[in-house]
Amino acid sequence: MRKGLALSLGLIPLLVVAGISLRPEPAELPSLDGLSGDIKRGAYLARASGCIACHTDFANGGAALAGGAALETPFGRFVAPNLTTDPEHGIGGWSIDDFSRALRHGISPQGEPYYPAFPYTFYTRFSDQDIADLWAAFQTVPPVARKAPQHQLGFPYNLRFGLTLWQGLYFEPQRFQAEADKSEAYNRGAYLVTAASHCAACHTPRNLLGAIDHHAPFSGAGSLLDGGGQVPPITPQALTRNGWTELDLAYALQTGVKHDGDAFGGSMGEVVREGTGFMRKEDLRAIAHYLFNRE
Repeated sequence: MRKGLALSLGLIPLLVVAGISLRPEPAELPSLDGLSGDIKRGAYLARASGCIACHTDFANGGAALAGGAALETPFGRFVAPNLTTDPEHGIGGWSIDDFSRALRHGISPQGEPYYPAFPYTFYTRFSDQDIADLWAAFQTVPPVARKAPQHQLGFPYNLRFGLTLWQGLYFEPQRFQAEADKSEAYNRGAYLVTAASHCAACHTPRNLLGAIDHHAPFSGAGSLLDGGGQVPPITPQALTRNGWTELDLAYALQTGVKHDGDAFGGSMGEVVREGTGFMRKEDLRAIAHYLFNRE
């Protein structure tokens, strides 16, 4: 037992060095300072991206985006941070470049990597204008002087330096690219599904370290949330086999009512209630169109 522990501890410096060498370094990113953002578009994108749903502690009457909502997972308890403009406990002391680096590269203003419970692996697809719009919207959020509780994670997931290696192995910064031979609706749906709404975060299997299995996209998975059950597949074949149509799916994302008359429950009910239920009908139809027609 002691020999194994000593060996594990001895490997730690090697893992740190390996992670630093593998992690994409975003330090040379061009500054977005001075890029004008659209508050209304940013607020809409924040809803579509689940920011309000994840960073508001609805269960305890928390203020919007003030953090504190907990996610119980096999890795431990993750707690969403405060995203209000409070300079001490929120993001009031951040710059737009800090914001961009966090959302698109998973790196805090202090240079620490974030846990992928924060879906920056999807938000990396956001454009510069997306970031500017979101930043403009977040600047309108009233400050809340409330510090969110710390994560409570088991060993070895509580060793934050391991995230450096995780990012080197599983994270590749990128931007969304529309497909020239696809329709506007298809590309809009692809952007919403793969970036903003990050559907694969729940509907795609993950490995033991929480990384997405890109060989089985949207094929369904066991929920990472305690008591979350099984998340269904949303491949074109599975949706058709289970009796869905594009119109049914778009309607369900708006209302929470499924094609069989039942209602979404659990985390999907929250997705509709705090996210997709606020989205434009044409965007919901675009999501459905992409999911039914992706290859």
